[in-house]
Amino acid sequence: MQKFNIWYLGSFFISVIVAIPIITVFSSFFQTTTNYFFIIEDTFLYEYIFNSIFLLIGVLIFTFIIGVGCAYIVSFYKFPGVNFFKWALILSFAVPAYIYAYSLTAFFENFGTFYSILTKIFGEGDYNSKIPKFDEMLGAIISISFSLFGYVYVLTRASFHYQSENLIELGKNLGFSKKKSFYKIILPSARPAIVAGLSLVAMETLSDFGAVSFFGVSTLTTGIYNAWVSFDDLSLANQLSFYLLIFIFGLFILENLSRKRARYHSLSKGGFKSKSIISLSGYKSFFAFFVCFFVFFVSFLFPVLQMLYWTIIFPKHINDLNIVQLIFNTLLLMFLSSCVLIVFAFISNYGNRVSRSKFLEILTTFSISGYAIPGVILAVAFISFISWFDNNLISFLNLETIKSIFIGSVFGLVVVYFVRFYSLACNGIKSGYIKINYSIDESAYLLGYSKLKTFTNIHIPYLRNSILLIGVLVAIEIIKELPITLIMRPFNFETFATTAYIYASQDLLEAAAIPSLFLIIIASFFILITSRYILRE
Repeated sequence: MQKFNIWYLGSFFISVIVAIPIITVFSSFFQTTTNYFFIIEDTFLYEYIFNSIFLLIGVLIFTFIIGVGCAYIVSFYKFPGVNFFKWALILSFAVPAYIYAYSLTAFFENFGTFYSILTKIFGEGDYNSKIPKFDEMLGAIISISFSLFGYVYVLTRASFHYQSENLIELGKNLGFSKKKSFYKIILPSARPAIVAGLSLVAMETLSDFGAVSFFGVSTLTTGIYNAWVSFDDLSLANQLSFYLLIFIFGLFILENLSRKRARYHSLSKGGFKSKSIISLSGYKSFFAFFVCFFVFFVSFLFPVLQMLYWTIIFPKHINDLNIVQLIFNTLLLMFLSSCVLIVFAFISNYGNRVSRSKFLEILTTFSISGYAIPGVILAVAFISFISWFDNNLISFLNLETIKSIFIGSVFGLVVVYFVRFYSLACNGIKSGYIKINYSIDESAYLLGYSKLKTFTNIHIPYLRNSILLIGVLVAIEIIKELPITLIMRPFNFETFATTAYIYASQDLLEAAAIPSLFLIIIASFFILITSRYILRE
């Protein structure tokens, strides 16, 4: 049959490869459990689950308030600095939650930075008892919230920007006040964007490892990591991974059921009417400026200044780092992963386009669910599959072991990155392909272009902006990724993220400042490059 061409097969095999770790996690439910599992079940399992739920609820509430609030202010009002805050608020993406956790602890701990500031201003005193402490669960919630609210902010702001003035005028005709219009019209119409942002926040929260482990909060993610590292028990790690996956998919099912048949698009036939921007003055202008500046300061400037302060106060730690090697390792992973993801995302999307197979479309949709799976789960699932494959098929064929090729190597690290961020690349290319009409392909075929020539001469040049954007977004994710890199990296292969984590886990927060600062600077650079795409109107 014609649909089983090389493009179809390429797309099929890519989707299968990406889906293997996901299938491995689900199949773990049927594996034989060890004694460690029953020990965990009788002791820490319910603590893992309760802490994960409590952490998730707290972060969702915080990110909803901060993200929606800031998006509403910069979208509907004009005040001094509004154009600056529109892009400055997304810089929080550059600060991973674990680095924010280091800054928060160092600033408010006994005899920390805040104590030093009070001492220099007011002299010696008993300030430690009066300084608030943000540790354990509260510290984890705050750190993750200020690191992730950007998801809600960016998507909600885009939704607010494209809201029609017709809806707002309809509320005025019904006698709604500004407050009532916000709750009854503006907020409900932005619900899909808000939910999309909160879904991303939920996935990132449940997959967080650095911040929760630093604060000593036992969640399912830390339990998975400890099961593999401390107990050396892949079976237990996979069992806990299964519970976390059920948790994540349960959230999506509840959200879909809650929507039912609700509609969020305007049924008005009057056309789109750009909303009017309200100019603020006096105390209202000051309040809007203060809210945005406070969020910008707390989410970005605060951790940057804390890391910069440590770097200046303790310059000796620079000599302990091989900055050039760390930059090379980080850029190497970014370059390899971006190239692999973009190439295979193109092949997969073009294979779906030319074959128009429903089965292939469903398989691709299933494979991109890997983004919903925490990195620590994917790493453990990948190791489980390679171990099973090596112990069964490779040994049966009397071939040499392949574990060293995939486990503890740059190649294996890139493969797991590929599974983790395939959704980002695949959906990015797909969104570009949607804009290319099928008639363009048919015209190319009539002119004698083969599928390969159509792909290389028409599609790739047309989607060059998408390639740049995806490459940068993948680079940002790779820079910040911690659990996958910790588990899969080769011996003595460090990045800025792993170096900062290792120092912090040894309670050497001052030494963690320099790699953390480099990480934030590099991520901020890439975020500023993408800001023109993220915020274009």
